[in-house]
Order: sequence, then C-alpha cells, then structure tokens
Amino acid sequence: MKVLKFGGTSVANSENISRVQKIVAAASSEQTAVVVSALGGTTDLLLQAADLAASQQGDHKEILKEIERRHIVTIKELLPIQAQSAVLSKIKSQLNKLEALLDGANMVGEVTAKLSDKIVSHGELLSAHIISDYFQTSGLDAIFADSRELIKTDNAFGKAAINFELTNANCIAFFQEAKQKIIVLPGFVSSSVSGEPTTLGRGGSDYTAAVIAAALDAEELQIWTDVSGMYTANPKLVKQAKALSELSYEEAMELSHFGAKVLYPPTIQPVFTKGIPILIKNTFDPQAKGTKIARNENTNGKTVRGISNIPNIALLSLEGPGMIGIPGISKRFFEVLSTAEISVVLITQASSEHSICVGVADEDADKAAAKINEAFEFEMSTGKLLPVVVEKKLAIIALVGDNMKSHQGLSGKMFSALGKNNVNIRAIAQGASERNISAVINGTDVKKALNTLHEAFFEDNVKQLNLYVKGVGNVGAKFLEQIKQQKNFLKKQLKLNIRVIGIANSRTMVFNEDGISLQDWEAQLSEGEKADSTSFNNRIQEYNFRNSIFVDNTASKEVSDSYEHYLSDSISVVTCNKIACSSEYDNYNKLKELSREYNAPFLFETNVGAGLPIIDTLKHLIASGDKVMKIQAVLSGSLNFVFNNFNADVSFHDIVKQAQEQGYTEPDPKIDLSGIDVMRKILILARESGYKLNIEDIENRSFLPQESLDTSNNEDFFRTLKENESKFQNIYKAAESSGSKLKYVAQFEDGKASVGLQNIPEGHDFYSLEGSDNIVLFYTERYPDQPMIIKGAGAGAEVTASGIFADIIRIGNF
Repeated sequence: MKVLKFGGTSVANSENISRVQKIVAAASSEQTAVVVSALGGTTDLLLQAADLAASQQGDHKEILKEIERRHIVTIKELLPIQAQSAVLSKIKSQLNKLEALLDGANMVGEVTAKLSDKIVSHGELLSAHIISDYFQTSGLDAIFADSRELIKTDNAFGKAAINFELTNANCIAFFQEAKQKIIVLPGFVSSSVSGEPTTLGRGGSDYTAAVIAAALDAEELQIWTDVSGMYTANPKLVKQAKALSELSYEEAMELSHFGAKVLYPPTIQPVFTKGIPILIKNTFDPQAKGTKIARNENTNGKTVRGISNIPNIALLSLEGPGMIGIPGISKRFFEVLSTAEISVVLITQASSEHSICVGVADEDADKAAAKINEAFEFEMSTGKLLPVVVEKKLAIIALVGDNMKSHQGLSGKMFSALGKNNVNIRAIAQGASERNISAVINGTDVKKALNTLHEAFFEDNVKQLNLYVKGVGNVGAKFLEQIKQQKNFLKKQLKLNIRVIGIANSRTMVFNEDGISLQDWEAQLSEGEKADSTSFNNRIQEYNFRNSIFVDNTASKEVSDSYEHYLSDSISVVTCNKIACSSEYDNYNKLKELSREYNAPFLFETNVGAGLPIIDTLKHLIASGDKVMKIQAVLSGSLNFVFNNFNADVSFHDIVKQAQEQGYTEPDPKIDLSGIDVMRKILILARESGYKLNIEDIENRSFLPQESLDTSNNEDFFRTLKENESKFQNIYKAAESSGSKLKYVAQFEDGKASVGLQNIPEGHDFYSLEGSDNIVLFYTERYPDQPMIIKGAGAGAEVTASGIFADIIRIGNF
C-alpha cells in the first residue's frame, strides 16, 4: 500500500486536479490512500474571513462568496453536468455550515481556537469531497473518507496532539473494511476523543499522510508538491539550488525544521519509527526523480547536504554577574518561556555562564522579554542581572549534513565566506550530533548569505561576481564588450561567473537582478529609468548580492565620493577615476583602511598606466619588503602622443586637437597638458610606495603659458594654443638642436615629487618611447642601479578597459 499526499498548489484548480487524477490512476494498482490539502490559498481566505468576522469591521461574506465561487467553478470544470448536482449539494451544505460559523464569530466579536479549527477545517473537507467525486466520475474506484473519524487528538485546538493508539486502531479497521482501491481523505483535520473538530497545525496535511502511512505500515509515503524534491537551498532565493536525490531522515528533519517548506517538520517522525521511505515528487513534472528520504540515504559522501533558513527571528539575551556559578538560572529562564507557551528555536550560552541567549519568533519577543523581566525582577533590581536585551528582524541560517561531524574546517569555511560578504553573525549554535551548524544573522542578509554559502559548498568553486557599472563612454563600452567576449571562458577556465546587475550613465540607469544581457545593453540603457545617484546606491543595497563590485569608469568627483559608502558595505570598488586616490591623503588613507576593515578590495590599477601592471607590481615590491628609492616615469600617454607627433611642420594646436579627437586626452585636454593628470599619477605611486604626500607637495614645471592655464572652456583653451604657437615651436627647436626628444617626466626621490617637460638625450630609456606608450623606472633597494622597468601602451579605451577587467579578475581570485 502507498499513501499519496497532494498539497495546495497541486489541487489549486481544475487543471491541476486533472494532473493529480493521472498520477493517482498510474499509482493505484493496489489500495492507495490519497490525502489532499485545501485548494491553494483557501486556508488563508478562511483565516482572513474569520478575522474580519470577529473584528466586526469588514465584510467576511465577500470572502465567503469568493471561496464558494472557486469551488463551484472547479466542480463545473471537472465534472460532467449529470454528475455535478450531488457534489454541489455536499459543497453547498458545507458552505452553509461555514457561513453559520462565521456569522457566530461576527456576532460575538471573537474567534476562539476551537471555533477557528471548525472554520479552517472546511478547506480540506471541500476539496476532498470534490476530488473524490471527480475520481469516481473519471472511472477510478474511489471513495471519500473523513479523517476526523480516523485521527483522534487531545483538545489542544490549533495544533492538537494525536492519540496514536486510537488513531492507529481506527485506520487499520477502516482500511481493512474498505473495498475501494482509492481512499480520498482530507488532510490537516482531525477530532478530539470527545468528537470536537481539531486541526494538526499549518502544514498538517503532510502529517496526516504520515500518520496514516505509519498506522498501515505503508510501503511508501509520497508527498506531491510544486517542486521536484528537497533542494540544496530554497530555489526561490538561490537560483543555482539543486534537487537532492536522497536524504536521511535526520537530514530531512533538520532541513524542514530550519525552514525547508517542502516538508512539514513533524511529518518525518511517524514514518521514521517504521522505516517507511518518503518520496517527494513534483505534480507538474511527475517524471522528475524527486527526493527519497530513508535511513542512511547519504551515500555520496557529501558533507553539507543542504542550507536552510528560518526568517523572522528575535534574539533574547539575559546576562549579568549573578549568573556565574549559580545553579537554577537556566532552569527558571526556560520554565518562564515554557509556561508562556513560547517556542525556543535556538539556544547558545557562553562557557563563562555570564549570559544565555535564545532565539524565538519575532512575534513572541516582546511577550517573552516581559515575562523574563518579571520573573527575574529581584535579581535585576539588585544588579545581579541586566534587563533582557531584545534584537528583532533576524534570521537563522543552517548548514545540514550527516557527514559534517567527520570533516574539519566546515565552520571556518562557513564563517569566512559570510565574513567576506559583510554578513554579521549575531549568535552561533551547533548540536552535539554535529549534524547542523546554525547562525543568527540580520534578516536583510538572508538571500546574500544563502547564495554565499551555496556557492562555497555546492557550486564546484564557481564564484559569482555581481557588477554595478557607472560610466559607459569609450572605456565603459569597451569594458562591457570585453566581459561579453570572455564570459564563457572565465566561467569554464577560471570558475568566475560575471554578471552585470546595474549600468548607469549621466542620463539613465538600468538594473536586472538576474544579470543584464550584454547583447543589447545599450538599447536597455536608453529605455532605462532616469539616472539618480541615490537611487543607484539604494538599489545596490536592496539587492544585497554577495561578491558585489562597483565599477567607476567616470571622471566624476561625485561618483568618487561614494566609494566610502560602498566599501563600508563590503562592496568592492574598481575604478579608473583618479580623483579619490589623488585627493587629500586622509581621504585616500581612509578608503584603504575601509577596504581592509570590511574585506572589500579597492583596486585602481588603471589610475596609472591604463592596463599596465604598474601599481600591482609596486604593491608586490612593497609587500615583499623592498623599499622604493626613486621613481622616474613618463606617465601621460596623451602628452607622449602629443610630443611624439609635434614637429616644425605641424602646429601644436592641431596635434592636441587630434589627440582629443582620438580619445588620448580627457574631454578637457587642459587636464592633461597642464600636468595635473601626471601629478595625480606620481602622487598615487608615491603613496603606494608608503609616503604621505599631497598634490600641493608636488612641483609642477608647466610648459603652458599662464593664459592657457587660466581658460575656463575648451574653445578659449585651443585659441590660446594657436596664439602661442611660436613659444611651442621654440621649445621643440631647442630639443631638436641638442639631439633630444621632448618627454613629460614625473619624478619622485627623497620624499619629493615633480613633473615637467624635459629634453631626453639619445640613449636614455625614455628616448625611444613611441606613440602613447608609458614607461616607469622603479629604483629600489633591490634594484639600485638597473631599475625595474615597466613599459607599454598607457592610454586608450581598450587597454584601460582591460586594466579594469584585470582588477575584476583579481577580486574574483581573492
């Protein structure tokens, strides 16, 4: 014999019930018990109607009409006309009783637990009558059986305890006498020994099925729902969650206790004692394997089998010197909670005995705190104990697995992964069986925590990076193109799954929590919402994704001012924007400290040399114990391009214009030609070398006339270049006459920095520097005479984008 249970989504409407009929028909070669829930959503409607009736302020009859409409529509869609009258009569009779109960609640202005049981039990009774009649008319040998006559309980209305001796005897007697192959029973409902209707608690239909299966020594208990078994995590929160093919009873109990909603926690106990396997199947994909729950089913050696969570938790903490070495405090503490009928879901106590902390439902927190404070009023008045501290809006996350106890390092791996993503842990608990490790975290961090742990324990070491990109001009567009091109390679070869979640320019912004398609990001952005920095920042916080990275491809001070906010939220920052790192030293240093404190990388390789590994190399030199003595560098690809192409036959104005048009300079070329950009770069290198320096400490030997420096727009700037052509030609001729080339050189030595145009003689490392290339010479204690040289393309959108991309990969490998 088999017992099949179908949940609310499986019987939500006529279409789904037809699917159920096919599943039952295929399974009923022997006697089969079919336990059904109420039509999806009906129990909620019944509770809502009861509350409205009792409040005497709403129209509960409208809800009753909706309940009636749904059931009548289902009957008419399922049954042929000639078979409808009998079941319609039963349904009308049940609905009349329900209406009388609701009217009674409305009259007295109250719904007692006893009355509530009578009201909500109608959902399962209505669905079971409809389904049994439908089975009969479709040719199945079926009959309705009232679970209230079989399952007997005490009088604890709302969540009654079963009298198994009576229940088992009733079930055995009924099924022995039943001649039909298919017995349809309403789940959830039962009755007391004295005959009063009771219920088994929300989710009690699973329990009904398990109780019947255990009473009859069934071959198998099947739980049919809307997912293909139990998953490694909640698939609604973790898209990469995988169905588990098998679990042990103990693992399933742990997962269901910690929020896995596929299975009602008490369900396992009755069949566990009899060794009856549970099979969880998908009504909407019957061919899917599902999850088998039985004894010692963890045969694949996996340590962590699942990750689950309980939302809406509050922590109650009682502490004080009066707890140390005093027996009976814990006993009194838990007696208070037990007497108040408050369920404790997590317990942790310091080994010093100075404090005890428990987790309860949010809704019970205030009541629990008041009761504890009342019980320990004397100790609190004498200072031996402090008043209870209550923290709400928390959640429990748990790793579960039978084999966890034989593996070292799981806790460390769990807490390290959470810590890297700024998930703060408020309390920790681990059972003596070591079958689960539980942690209490902020409720807003649940999705991020579950995804972080799932990635760490289940996803073959594939690390997901979630990017938010500001600035999609030349550099930003090339960056997105490179991600699109390399996405599959990175996932396959480097185990990095890069998703772009948000994109913004100065006008619009667009988001997609599943990742923006980079095939048509421009079209999506053009139709996006109006750009707003506050909204952009808020959206990143709302998503709260693990491994989040903010990418700044702008030259905006406003954007750079947001780095502090991101780093404080453990969001990594990658930027080609030099403003933050060349700002006041205290601000630069604060960003570096925040990066260390919140474990959020702050990378700016492209601030100097575009895609060249200049800063990364310098960091490694310093980290390995080397000391920088002197830096000489040509750091402006823009200026190198200008002076490599400027000669007696071409005007300085035209070369600068060409550099601007080809993207070698900033939109405002004065930033490059004034030396400010180079000053920022040598400042950053000096700081990364360990020196405390500010921009005003750098000597700038500008070659531009003052009138060019004083301009406020590009038009005036270019005009002054034309007017001073003779000055620029004289500079060129002086270099040419000495056999030298013009290079704009940055230098740092003995704690002092300078930038300026120099005549570089033949044979110098800078002399043959072509195009827009950069070159850096690091003279260090290890390289005192022959410097370490880094040379290559130091400007251009493509190489700058590749430098940003390299920083993203560095974070992925972090």
